[in-house]
Amino acid sequence: MDESGFQAYEDEIQALQEEIRQLTEEYEDIRQESTFFSDEEIQKAIKSFEGETKGHESLSDLKAELESLERDLSFLTAFTGFHFTSHSKKTLERTKTRTVQKHRVSGKCHSLSFQVEFQLLEMLNNEKVSAVVSDLSIAMESIGDSNVSKFVSSMEEHADLQTFFRSISAYAEWYEHRKRTFLHFKAKYPDIVTLPEGLLGDFLILKNPKVPGFELMIVWKIHFDEDGTTTPVLDLLPKVPEQVMEQRMVTVNIPGCFRSMIRLLGIEATMENLITVLGSQK
Repeated sequence: MDESGFQAYEDEIQALQEEIRQLTEEYEDIRQESTFFSDEEIQKAIKSFEGETKGHESLSDLKAELESLERDLSFLTAFTGFHFTSHSKKTLERTKTRTVQKHRVSGKCHSLSFQVEFQLLEMLNNEKVSAVVSDLSIAMESIGDSNVSKFVSSMEEHADLQTFFRSISAYAEWYEHRKRTFLHFKAKYPDIVTLPEGLLGDFLILKNPKVPGFELMIVWKIHFDEDGTTTPVLDLLPKVPEQVMEQRMVTVNIPGCFRSMIRLLGIEATMENLITVLGSQK
């Protein structure tokens, strides 16, 4: 066989090897793609597995391991507030020293929905693996807070995925705490507490039906800077009619006292005391 014939065989072998490599990568992407299943789907899978492995001693060990993993997952979800609903990845490049993958992660942090897409470059150098995040894209549920939008833009610009998850957890925790607090006082004092913008608003109004024209607005902002630092900021804005002032019912600096009480008693106890005092006025 002449040299050209051997070359044709070598070309064909190389083409087959390349095809095998591509198919292997595609298989790995499909195999490694993570999907979070519902409780119902998990239970169906367990029942199916029990039917196939009935009588095997390893079944109890597998169930115990699954229960342990579920407990760990529940603890992490409760501790961080994160609940991931889906995760997929696709390999864009793979060599002996580097791998580039595109990830997509969706989920919730408490009640705030988000979706994150990014590329992850993993490099092997002297048996040490380093990872670099790039092309970060973040989509979040609109909550009408411009500070959150600025923070997300800053994280995308710097491809700072770690700071995003750490900071959004703190923000979402305060966001959820404010909603629960507003709901609690609205349910407990429906005749005094009103929520003009609902539970998603950042203020509530206190009114005593027996004192017309007298209102107290509690403003509860959640300051969120571009570095991800979260700070709750509360203030009290009174609306006091002239006849109340003349009766000397209000003789102190209400906003200043409100902020001092928060430092001493905390948010909930301060609001409780304020509502109690207001409700006792005639």
